[in-house]
This record gives sequence, structure tokens and C-alpha cells, in this order.
Amino acid sequence: MEGNFGPMEQLLWPISVFSGIIMSKVVYEVTRKISMAYIKGYNKLSRLQKIEWNNRGFSTFHAMVAAAVSFYLLVVSDLFKSGAQQEFLVNRKSLLSDTIFGISLGYFLSDLAMILWLFPSLGGKEYVLHHGVSMYSILLALLSGKAHIYILMVLFTEATTPFVNLRWYLDLAGQKNSNLYVYNGVALFFGWLVVRILLFIYFFTHIYLHFDQVKTIFPLGLYSLLTAPPALAMMNVIWFWKIFKGMMKTLSKKRHTY
Repeated sequence: MEGNFGPMEQLLWPISVFSGIIMSKVVYEVTRKISMAYIKGYNKLSRLQKIEWNNRGFSTFHAMVAAAVSFYLLVVSDLFKSGAQQEFLVNRKSLLSDTIFGISLGYFLSDLAMILWLFPSLGGKEYVLHHGVSMYSILLALLSGKAHIYILMVLFTEATTPFVNLRWYLDLAGQKNSNLYVYNGVALFFGWLVVRILLFIYFFTHIYLHFDQVKTIFPLGLYSLLTAPPALAMMNVIWFWKIFKGMMKTLSKKRHTY
């Protein structure tokens, strides 16, 4: 593997990873203080419920930041546009992509530490697997400087996380019969369909159409690109089926109330 260890990277990586950890801690505390002051019923939650409530606060914040930066780099900027550079798509990177990868590593490390500390209260084995695969993929792209375009596509799927967390908040607050719960469930279903199902189909199609470039990646990176995303895709399909069943159950109950 060719190293991506320039002077800028050596300074940027630890700062961005540390920033991701600090971001998680700060947002956790901000969520706790705001919830204590303004959310009715928060103080009546159990210790574990409060921890998960605050945890989902920094989970939502990271998701919005990661999705926004990924969208900007993939769609708005010229970084990956055809003809913008002579460099292969799989070799293109920027300081911003390095930065968001470092911040995301810090977030995933923080979240995984909490998951393992309180296992399985904050998530089961599938969460550990998801975070492990995500960190491995991001770290490999960061160290090698390769396949940033594909890691950003996967990172953009975090856009569905705020809907997942809002569903949990509403459920805990006893609002499963509210219109907001129904609207959020429908938004989660369609958001998941677009971002975690259709986008992955585009992801694999893009790899196929640009395989002449993809195969130039060093062996470990190539094999990881061909195995890690399919594993995440399978988890997304399983979760999508659960989301679909949950949405249909909620809509059915809603119809029976009229």
C-alpha cells in the first residue's frame, strides 16, 4: 500500500480524529443539559435511557455533518466530476475528505466505546459489526488516499440516522400514536430506500463501470472494496425489511383509529 503520509496529513489526521471524539463528548453534554432543562420527562428516565438519549444526540449531529460534507464533495464540488482532473477517480482526495474521515473515525470510536461499555444496551452485535466495518474502511481510505469517492458514498448513508433516532425518541416519549411518529416512519422508509438501497445499487454499478480504475487500487484495498460494502448492503437490506414491517404496522394501527 502506498502511504498517504505527507506533512499535512500527519498533522491533520490526529487533529481531526481527536476533534471527532471531542465533538461527540461536547454534543453529548449539550444534549444532556438541554434535555434536563427543556424536555419533559427526561429526568424521569432511567440511567441507561438517559445515556442512550444523549448518545443519540451526538449520533444525530455526526450524521448531519457527515452527510452534508459527503454530499458537497460528491455532488457540489468538482472533485469527482468527469474531466475535472486527469487523475483517476479512485485516486482523488482533498483535505476536506481527509478531515471528515478523521472526524468520523473519532465519532465511531466514541460510539463503539459506549456500545461495548454498556453492551448490549446501546446496540447488539450488528452495531459492533457495522461500526467495525465502517472504521476499517474509513481508516484504509485515509491511510492510502484511495477510493475516497466510494467511502464518501457510504458515509452519505448516515443521512438516515436522524430519522432512526427521532423514531427512538418518540417511542420512548410515548408518542407512537402521534402524526409526527407516522410521518417520520414514512420519511425513514423512503429515505432508507433511496440512501441505503438505491444508492448502494448505484455504488456497485459505478464500481463495475469504472473497474479499470478500481483494479489499480492496491490488493488489500481492492479486496476490501469488493467485500466490506456488500456486507454493509446486506445489513441495510435486513434493516430495511424491519423498517418496512414497522411502518406497515404503524399505518395499520393509524387507520384503525379513524
